[in-house]
Amino acid sequence: MFDLVIKNAKLVDGSGVEIAVRDGKIVEISEEVTGITGKTYDAKGSFVSAGWIDSHVHCFEKMTLYYDNPDKVGVSTGVTTVVDAGSTGEANIHEFYQLAKQAKTNVYALLNISKYGIVTQDELSDLSKVDEQSNVGRIQEMQGFIIGIKVRMSKSVIGENGSLPLEMAKALQKKVNLPLMVHIGSAPLALDKIFELLEPGDIITHCFNGKDNGILDESGQMKDFAVRAFERGIHFDIGHGTDSFNFHTAKVAFDQGVKAQSISSDIYHTNRENGPVYNLATTMEKLLQTGYTLQEVIDAVTQNAAKTLGLTTKGKLEVGMDGDFTVFDCLESEKELVDSNNNKVSIQEQIMPKAAIVSGVIYETKRRKQ
Repeated sequence: MFDLVIKNAKLVDGSGVEIAVRDGKIVEISEEVTGITGKTYDAKGSFVSAGWIDSHVHCFEKMTLYYDNPDKVGVSTGVTTVVDAGSTGEANIHEFYQLAKQAKTNVYALLNISKYGIVTQDELSDLSKVDEQSNVGRIQEMQGFIIGIKVRMSKSVIGENGSLPLEMAKALQKKVNLPLMVHIGSAPLALDKIFELLEPGDIITHCFNGKDNGILDESGQMKDFAVRAFERGIHFDIGHGTDSFNFHTAKVAFDQGVKAQSISSDIYHTNRENGPVYNLATTMEKLLQTGYTLQEVIDAVTQNAAKTLGLTTKGKLEVGMDGDFTVFDCLESEKELVDSNNNKVSIQEQIMPKAAIVSGVIYETKRRKQ
């Protein structure tokens, strides 16, 4: 007996599909599922994909700078899995975990190398707050929740410490063998110095920001070292956020063959409520507008994100994978999109999530703002 069968759905390529779930796992994928089922979900011709993964959010509600509720940025918006990107460090991640366990959304964390995470904007200006031994211990203790490391490398964060925070993060990474996400922003440190320290598989987030220390040179083309970094396997992640996505930067990169491998929102309560982020679907629409195909956009929030962050049971519609799905429509409807620099574009097609299904449990999405 199946616990759930998704009926009358279609894949991104337009082909019809039905999916059966038992004990939270996918057990059958076919044009038509037959057999005894406990519950059905009629997709009514809508698209279904593996559950969307937002690989950069801030959802520890007890923080004061960047915070939100996991379900408000998760299942309420069609997202089945969120990854908090460094809100907490080894001293306060336990408290975050206790709250995260109560969410309907799957919640994971990247550990900030600074002891308390982003309690203040300059968490890496005082490197006495970075204790490698304590970080290793916390990561080993909380395996399965801590799935990576986060270091923020911009002027307001690192103060006068130059490349040292990143070097410390890389040293920690070698001991725990987890993915590393690096926030890029204002210099110093210069972006080329950051890229020099990164290895294939390392993640840069805010890849298409419009800042002087970004990937474009003064002539408006991609900097050579940024192209080389992409070609040698540095993972480019959107990390939209309040200040970190620019339409022009994304389009120039696209035209030069550089595409973000993962699409994330860097969402927290302020940019969710007031923009320009609002939700992951809106960020996905911005990449569609840039020229990405729908398949590329869906891959970026499913299999690509899962692979990069080691979420081996998520991100694909395959038998044996977790029963996490996003049901959505692509509707012809005009809408204005705004980037982090208040540039505006008009689109004619919107991505509209209808439901998030987590381990076979259905959560209808709320009507989304923007």
